[in-house]
Amino acid sequence: MKRLILRADDLGFSEAVNYGIEKSVRDGLIRSVGLMTNMPASVHGVELLKGLPVCYGQHTNICAGRPITEPSKIPSITNEQGEFKSSKQYRSAEEDFVVLDEVILEIEAQYKRFKELTGEEPHYFEGHAVASANFFKGLEIVAERHGLKYLEMKMDGPARFGNSKLYMHMESMRPDYDPMQSLKNITFHEAENEADVFVCHPGYLDSYILRVSSLTIPRTQEVEMVCSDELKKWVRENDIQMMTYDEA
Repeated sequence: MKRLILRADDLGFSEAVNYGIEKSVRDGLIRSVGLMTNMPASVHGVELLKGLPVCYGQHTNICAGRPITEPSKIPSITNEQGEFKSSKQYRSAEEDFVVLDEVILEIEAQYKRFKELTGEEPHYFEGHAVASANFFKGLEIVAERHGLKYLEMKMDGPARFGNSKLYMHMESMRPDYDPMQSLKNITFHEAENEADVFVCHPGYLDSYILRVSSLTIPRTQEVEMVCSDELKKWVRENDIQMMTYDEA
């Protein structure tokens, strides 16, 4: 059996992104949504999705906007303006500058905010954009502390998720990206404890996203794709079981 999770990241990034995700859930096949709880538009995003069938995850963010924690307590991951250091700074650094104890403070703060916003525990628990060993370690520590289902940020093999193996697929940063074709190119893993995850960032664009994110046009393409009749027909014809993280 082919099992597929279509996941939307970045709820709360901006109001335009939220509107794109809302359409992707209401009219499309998105059921798993990652929430960025530190962003000003997070409340707007959760309100938009109220009443819709959503499996929420914590999309822990340490590279966009302002932290929930007082910036002076987490100087390794914030700048002089009290905002998070950018993803570009993390990518260009020669060594991991994230201080474990500091990042745990922010991960915990975002977890607390997640529960306040959604009224529930995260159905999955992972991180946004930053490849830092100490960030990953902090996520694991907080997940273990609260009994959360941590999802490894791993694209080159199976990511562990409870007793399951999830194979992550994300090609949205490629210059020739075609969401539907990328999805059709997946070689599915069909063992009983395996599933494939296609990571999307559906959304519309506003001035904030155009200013701070390097991912722009593909967001709009993914809204169109996940809502399309072509996708729904492809799922039916290929006998694909659509899942959420609750079923993985």
